[in-house]
Amino acid sequence: MGNLARRADHPGIGLIVDSFHTLGRKLSPESVRRIPGDKIFFVQLADSPLIEMDLLHWSRHFRNVPGEGDLDVRAFMQAVAATGYDGPTSLEIFNDQFRGGSPRAIAEDGMRSLLALMDDANRVEPAPHLDVPSMPPGAEIEGVEFIEFAADEIEANRLGALLSTSGVGHAADHINTDVSLWTQGETIIVLNAEREGFAHSTYLSRGTSVCDIGLRVKDAAGTIRRAEALQVKLFHRRIDQRELHLPAIHSVGGGVMHFLDAASGLTDVWDVEFTATGNALEGAGLTRVDHVARTMGHEEMLTWSLFCTSLFEASKRPIVDVVDPGGVVRSQAIESPDASRRITLNGADSDRTLAGQFVAGRLGSAVQHVAFESNDLNETERRLRGRGFKALPIPENYYDDLEARFGLGAGMLERLREGRILYDEDDSGQFFQLYSRPYGDGFLFEIVERRQGHGGYGAANAPFRAAAMKRLVSWEAKACALFHRLPQSELG
Repeated sequence: MGNLARRADHPGIGLIVDSFHTLGRKLSPESVRRIPGDKIFFVQLADSPLIEMDLLHWSRHFRNVPGEGDLDVRAFMQAVAATGYDGPTSLEIFNDQFRGGSPRAIAEDGMRSLLALMDDANRVEPAPHLDVPSMPPGAEIEGVEFIEFAADEIEANRLGALLSTSGVGHAADHINTDVSLWTQGETIIVLNAEREGFAHSTYLSRGTSVCDIGLRVKDAAGTIRRAEALQVKLFHRRIDQRELHLPAIHSVGGGVMHFLDAASGLTDVWDVEFTATGNALEGAGLTRVDHVARTMGHEEMLTWSLFCTSLFEASKRPIVDVVDPGGVVRSQAIESPDASRRITLNGADSDRTLAGQFVAGRLGSAVQHVAFESNDLNETERRLRGRGFKALPIPENYYDDLEARFGLGAGMLERLREGRILYDEDDSGQFFQLYSRPYGDGFLFEIVERRQGHGGYGAANAPFRAAAMKRLVSWEAKACALFHRLPQSELG
């Protein structure tokens, strides 16, 4: 088509190029580079999940904004930029899911997508005609600096007791506020029982829950500048004397995200703003946060994946279906380039699933479990059991299934069974998981061990975990009902 437009040699004849119909037909985006820029009259952009189906049906029902699907729209836009094209660029989106969504949220995603896409193109194919704000590159995440829970005084004490049995000790208290610091290794948990401010508002609307995640980044100021350029709303709070100003944004789903770096001294906040308790707690082998699992309605997954991959130096793994006794939950991991920093997005279509029940009635997504890393989960479990840690009771048939699937030795299988540890393996290595019993309305702590660089999340174990949780919740409900029916004399 480019050759036809060139041979016609008429100022009124040119091409409309469309990313979906180029990439969906598996045509190379490099073919666009051969088209003279003045013969491209219009550019249409859309992404989509990779689906084997009729092209027309795929086109009319599954397009989404760039960065939310699996097509290489970035390479397509880089090819367009290389031609010197300086005309209009549009989003050509047809999506059944979007028709029932929030027009404002979809429009914000669309704008963020275009800004990130043009910035990517400019970095590879410098093109002054792509009019986008100057911004730093995607932020490099070096780790999870802290996870903050909103609670009241009673719930903070309950959650603190659970942390203690999990090997995380009460290390310090804030100098000005009702905020406590719990640590082990590089793991930092903040319990906020303040009676005003953002955390308190979160507690009133959502109960005890994760309200804030602090990320350790290479350049906190640069991360904030990129967020502003991508039209992410900044978060501000009043600070008192001796407190540091920690830059933060409003993340998707109503939460907050702080950014700390060592170069500017922000990671010194724990020494500056907190007073040590002097409580000594023997370590249980937890090293750091392995990943954070966020649960949401399926429609919010696209927004979250775009948010993470546009703001940070990160990529998406393919979506996998996780089976739950009440239905199917779609799960997708967002990872740093070396896969050492991770977040999992779990999208629920039905409130019959545990994930759906967890977010039912909430305004937006919520963190459903936090996974800590251990270098020796067997030893960690042994130490935690001595502290009174109560593991999620895994049914016996799970371990019978493990024996059939992997042929594990009797000694290893018995150790897994005794510790209620779940197991998975693939060509890359071995994966071990230990879950706490659910806290509140279904929140979990998880402890994992990865051997030989295993990069999975135990998707094969999810049905067993979900079944165990449902069985436990059902048993507790029956026990509670029986307790209330028995006469006081029989209760002692």
